[in-house]
Formats: sequence, C-alpha cells, structure tokens
Amino acid sequence: MTRLQPANLAPDFTLPVAGGGQIGLADLRARGERGVIVYFYPKAATPGCTTEACDFRDSLAALGGAGYAVVGISADPLQDLEAFAADQRLTFPLASDRDHAVAEAYGTWGPVTFGGRTFDGVHRSTFVVNPDGTLRSAQYDVDPVGHVAALRRDLGIDQPAPTQA
Repeated sequence: MTRLQPANLAPDFTLPVAGGGQIGLADLRARGERGVIVYFYPKAATPGCTTEACDFRDSLAALGGAGYAVVGISADPLQDLEAFAADQRLTFPLASDRDHAVAEAYGTWGPVTFGGRTFDGVHRSTFVVNPDGTLRSAQYDVDPVGHVAALRRDLGIDQPAPTQA
C-alpha cells in the first residue's frame, strides 16, 4: 500500500453517491474555494464511522463557511450509504467505492486487523485537496474521536481565543 504525501496530486475520481447521481473530485473542487476534504471510512453505521460522520455533519457549516467541500467514501453498497445518511441526517455526499479502486489510489486499502482477524479493508484516512488538485494533507489511520476537531484546528477554522495579559 503506497501512501500519498502532501504536495502529491490527488487521484481523480468519479463515484456514485447515496441519493442518486455521481460526484467527482473536479465537481467538489469547484464547490470548495479553499479545497476539498476527502475522508475514507471502513463501514457505514458502525460506532467509529458514525462518530466521525456525525462530527463532519456537525462541523459542515464551519467547514463550508471556511471554503471546504466534504465527501465521505467507503466500499459500502449504495443502499447501506443511503440508510446511513438518512439515519444520521448526513447532508454531505457519501460515495460508494465498491471495487475499492479509489481507496487503492489513495493508499487507504490494505490489510486491517480487527477482532483478532486480518482482512483487506479501508484504513480510516482523511485528505485535504487544494484547489489546484494537490494534497495539503494526507492523514492515515486516524482516530474517529476528536479527528474532525483536530482537522478544523489544522485548517485554521478554530483559532484559540487570545489570552489576555
């Protein structure tokens, strides 16, 4: 599994999305004046993936206000993504990468150990794509708890309050 680095060109993609239609990285780059947050997650409606998706949902106004578009990608079938989006009231696109070709291009597909067994799957990862298509950041194997808050700080969306002397 080859991992991407900041300044690499983000692999282009076009994938089907929950709710119908398709979305591509070029479409998302046109929407986000400062960039696109592409995050990969292992499986819809599991505890960690729900935590992460809800954190993105709850931060969507701040991320969008700062000029970032968001897309979540998993290898789940569209019907699972549609149920997940409805159950959690997710308003950003969830894309289905059934053949995991996009996950492979981003270096997020490979051996995963869970529950004492090893299998191929998605490594929870987040990428920030600049408007020119290069990567601002590439974060692999992120913890779903607190990840979106840390990302917001890294992007300068949440600045600490100035201290008073």
